[in-house]
Amino acid sequence: MPANALEPLADPRRSRLGIALVFGVHGAVSGTFVTRIPWLQDRLDLSPGQLGLALVMPAVGSSLAMPLAGRFVHRYGGRAAVRGLISLWCLALALPALAPSLPALCAVLLVYGATAGMADVAMNAQGVEIEQRLGRSIMSGLHGMWSAGGLVASGFGILAAHLALDARLQLAVTALVLVVLAQPVCRILPDLRAPEEAEEPPRFALPPRSSLVIGLVGFCAVFAEGASMDWSGVYLKDITHASATVAAASYTAFALTMAVSRLAGDAVIRRLGAVRTTRLSGAVATLGGLLVVAADTPALAVPGFALIGIGIAVIVPLAFAAAGRTGGNPSQAIAGVATVTYTSGLIAPAVIGALAQATSLTVSFGLVTLLALALLLGAGALRRAEPNAPTEAAAPTARPHTPTEDCATSRP
Repeated sequence: MPANALEPLADPRRSRLGIALVFGVHGAVSGTFVTRIPWLQDRLDLSPGQLGLALVMPAVGSSLAMPLAGRFVHRYGGRAAVRGLISLWCLALALPALAPSLPALCAVLLVYGATAGMADVAMNAQGVEIEQRLGRSIMSGLHGMWSAGGLVASGFGILAAHLALDARLQLAVTALVLVVLAQPVCRILPDLRAPEEAEEPPRFALPPRSSLVIGLVGFCAVFAEGASMDWSGVYLKDITHASATVAAASYTAFALTMAVSRLAGDAVIRRLGAVRTTRLSGAVATLGGLLVVAADTPALAVPGFALIGIGIAVIVPLAFAAAGRTGGNPSQAIAGVATVTYTSGLIAPAVIGALAQATSLTVSFGLVTLLALALLLGAGALRRAEPNAPTEAAAPTARPHTPTEDCATSRP
């Protein structure tokens, strides 16, 4: 077996279906929670500032817990890690509605975010492993399944809110249903494990140096995503004087274009390659940002936000795919990229708000446009996202090697 060869999957179709459904379940948890945030605010009588503080906690929990995921995946194997962590993430969905006060809500949202982040790393590591064995891009489609899961679940959440169902009951029932659904889904995942002689990663691994540049590319995309998701409606209302209905529709347009673009993104990546796809994505997102900045009517701003969604849709999947091929421990590298990337989502809304307070929302989205332009400059960092690109660990060496060592270099 060549040094950069990987063991084939016993059932490639089932493996791809399994990991796609795992992404869908993960997205469904997020989509369900978001729809009941107004219920949480009303129940605890939270001011906008207090609610904002609470909603920072999931991102903080994710950032703190993601570096722990590499060791967990290494010790228990990809399938067991995904099953355990996705189950904890589903169960954590029931916790926020049970919080009796703001401090308690902040605490449970830290736990909620920690389980979300670790499950995110484990399933992305598994997705990258499956992609490498298939020899073709699937990561964009997997993230598209996450978006689709979130959209479907949010529909049920909106219905529950419309019927005035108690969120404690709805979130608890949804959590149990998703846990039950996750078990057969995880059973069809391949059992990909690190070789016995592979070094175990540290308990808390800081991002590897090789993943930092990749993470910065993802940082730019997630900053644009967070800014657009949280501020597009306000921008439409305050800058273009759109109606409340049109302002709300801007988020829907953004979310739908991201989901559709991710589902279709693998075909584009296979045709153009990771680097050219990233450059094209950066150009589209930059064009969208320019439309938003220039907009004085909703007719320009809404298409602008849609183009930003199309442009950034495949960047994070490509960043994870590139991280998984930097050599060493894939889950540790993915955890590093996720930590750097998702930190952007943590700070983006606050940075946009502060800059808007000091200047204007138009200037704030000028910054978003510059970060979209940076995707063009940083595209080369995602070269290793090509499924057939050699990993750094597989580079030729001067000494002879054995078949056992060949296999070892290709595993997490």
